[in-house]
Amino acid sequence: MTPTAEFAQPADRVATGLARSATILSLGNVASRVLGLVRETVIAGIFGATGAVSAFRLAARVPTMIYDLLVGGMLSAALVPVLSDYARPSRREELWQAAGAVFSFLAVVLAVIVLAVELLAGPLAYLLGTGLTPELQAVTARSLRIIAPTVLIFGCAGLVTALLYALNRFTFPAIAAAVFNLGIVVAAPLLAGRLDIYSLAVGVLGGSLAQLLIQLPGLRDARLRLGWNLHHPALRRIGRLYLPVAVGLVVGQLQVVVDGNLATRTGERSVAWMQNATTLREFPLGLVSVAISLAALPTLSRFAAEGDWPGYRRTLARGLRLVLVLTLPAAFGLFVLAQPAVQLIFEHGEFTPFDTVWTSRALWGYIPGLLFAAVDWPLNYACYARQDTRTPTLVGIAAVGVYLVVALALLRPLGMIGLVLADSAKHVFHALAMLTLLRRDVGHLGGQRVVSTAFKALLASAVMGGVIWLALPLLRNGLGTGSAWSELLLVVAAGGLGLVVYGGLLALLRVEELGLLRDIAARRRSAD
Repeated sequence: MTPTAEFAQPADRVATGLARSATILSLGNVASRVLGLVRETVIAGIFGATGAVSAFRLAARVPTMIYDLLVGGMLSAALVPVLSDYARPSRREELWQAAGAVFSFLAVVLAVIVLAVELLAGPLAYLLGTGLTPELQAVTARSLRIIAPTVLIFGCAGLVTALLYALNRFTFPAIAAAVFNLGIVVAAPLLAGRLDIYSLAVGVLGGSLAQLLIQLPGLRDARLRLGWNLHHPALRRIGRLYLPVAVGLVVGQLQVVVDGNLATRTGERSVAWMQNATTLREFPLGLVSVAISLAALPTLSRFAAEGDWPGYRRTLARGLRLVLVLTLPAAFGLFVLAQPAVQLIFEHGEFTPFDTVWTSRALWGYIPGLLFAAVDWPLNYACYARQDTRTPTLVGIAAVGVYLVVALALLRPLGMIGLVLADSAKHVFHALAMLTLLRRDVGHLGGQRVVSTAFKALLASAVMGGVIWLALPLLRNGLGTGSAWSELLLVVAAGGLGLVVYGGLLALLRVEELGLLRDIAARRRSAD
């Protein structure tokens, strides 16, 4: 069967393949997000939401920012689309040569960056946390020096992930996403007594190494040919695709730096509160939107390469419908259950009720952005599949401008919450702009039931949220408060009630995606 025939299958086969791949990534993301919550619980319980935690958070952003700039953004925008073209059976030998050239080049670049971070840790700490005291800036600098080698490790792990995605091998990357969080979960309890806050930096280093090693068995048949070859066609194609993305990412990373710097001016605990709220917001994004977008990218890339635009629109629409059906109830549920969820996950040990109040407020401010960010992921990847990296870059730069305008306008009257709302405004603008440009470039998605599915999911989610809100006082009276078990039962009972209500309403409204999800779950149970 030819590549075109393999992917140009009827809609039900495309939908099932997309959902199956997304399910694998989602399962990995479930494990990753759960362990991520465990990680945050460990940090909150041992260290609270103190200035030292904020200092560590700022240091931990540096390798993430460098990864996003040099590998993460390249992964979806250039690496997977280009490597997917080489991944066809007839070009498999070329794939290993291309991957070897990319590995060799980026390894050298990332090693130089590690050295630079080690030498410039002090100035970087000041730049990131101008509002922090000199003592806390010193904590940031020392954490940076411990974490710096993860820049190279993260980069290598990301390249392995891209190669596995191009080969449609999603299992090992899904596992790797979960393994990383074990670093802090293990290191913090064991080393906090001796290393204090720096045990978290050691955990990041160990987790990144585990993330790389766990993926290597997925390349057991690889015949990589490492070598310095700047003239390889794959490098040139990746460079052309990535250059516009790099410009946008530089602007985006500047926003991250500005956001952290402004947050330190609103109080030394603000960065910690915002990070805790971000962890909860990112849970449904990673579980649903990122997984579906990554699963769709290789198929969208092949449809675009073959000029099969009906298949391309059909696959994209299916991804958008799945994202909407799964993300809308998560957003409404997080809004209603914000305070109980924060209490359950974070309010232990050194994390106080005062921290819970402000983390919950930050989460409320992030939720509008969550809804639009969820839709934005597949829209961005749809551009990358067409090897169009210029459009998301230009929209991203404009979105950062929106963030800065809103942030500076709201910082004085609202403090930290103004920064949170500015972040949401950025996501709203970006998603609406990308949707408008998508219709211009590939045509309307009319007939694909995206709007009708969105309306039904929104209606069902709103009713679900109302039911949970009305039930919360009754559940609190019945289950009691004050203990970890009562908090857990409250969240589980309220969430379970919401799930039953939402599922029932989807069935009543005859939302097709409910049946698809049931079929995938049934197949997985029968396979087990």
